[in-house]
Amino acid sequence: MAEAASHAKPLPTYADIEVASRRIAGIGIVTPLLESPWLNRELGGRLLIKAENLQVTGSFKLRGAANRMKALTEDEHRRGVVVRSSGNHGLAIAYCASLIGTSATVVVPDTAPAAKVERIKGYGATVVQAPMQKIAEVAADIASREGRVFVDPADDFWVVAGQGTVGLEIADQTVALGATIDDVVVPCSGGGLAGGCALALEQRSPGTRVHGVEAAGFEKMANSLAAGRRINLPPGGRSICDAITGLYMAEIPFDIVRNRLAGTFAATDGETLMAMRVAFGEFGLGVEPGGAVALAAVLSGKMPIGGKTVVVVLSGRNVNPDLARRALQQEAA
Repeated sequence: MAEAASHAKPLPTYADIEVASRRIAGIGIVTPLLESPWLNRELGGRLLIKAENLQVTGSFKLRGAANRMKALTEDEHRRGVVVRSSGNHGLAIAYCASLIGTSATVVVPDTAPAAKVERIKGYGATVVQAPMQKIAEVAADIASREGRVFVDPADDFWVVAGQGTVGLEIADQTVALGATIDDVVVPCSGGGLAGGCALALEQRSPGTRVHGVEAAGFEKMANSLAAGRRINLPPGGRSICDAITGLYMAEIPFDIVRNRLAGTFAATDGETLMAMRVAFGEFGLGVEPGGAVALAAVLSGKMPIGGKTVVVVLSGRNVNPDLARRALQQEAA
């Protein structure tokens, strides 16, 4: 594992999240907060599902992408953008670029699901595929050669502020339900969603604990929190959770969560498949593996919710049909 360099980048604040909420209104939607009485009885607590898989472009990434793209200067708009992405960030950026009339190049791993790649191309973006360990290098080279603005999937001021609007909505929706949130559990890779939600909920629901869930074998956040510094992962490892298997621990999110995150869990492929099956069977929701890991942590008992009110974020839906079929057909463990 490699220690990541630190450059003390400016951090967004709660006020920046409020600005982001206004900026992206009309591009994204307010996603619903769902509940299953049956699951509540089974788990012994109140489980609320924040269905970000229903967001425009199929994931929470639309929020950060929209905030960043709407903040482009006139010069940046002319130059266009380049991103590296396992798929969802690239899809969101491609969609937003098509809305505001600028160009986008998306560098994806050569293992990226075909469904995501085709949809990115469908929004008019140029797609470049490379080995996972090379995508950051390839994106940086394109930015340098073509003068494009690089938009990091997590290590970006505007992106993290945009992701924080998930936390704003959770706070508003639970107040409307008359509920007090004990814990919020979110999928975690670079940490943008965890960081944004931690900032929003610190202000709006200060007694709420925020937890991150990673794919087993890709515990960047857990390793970094334990070491007290950002730790990147070496190439290698396998997981069906392609959306959260990036190798890089982002600086801005880590600086936000290092003293705010209540802890992390790791979900196995088997636990994730089970969560995908429950999301479909109980809520009628299609969820990709990386988007289901927070629910997996609860259903597996790693994150007990007995006697508590817990919000779980389903962060995305962009899954290949064969993997969705595998989840639905697999016998319960």
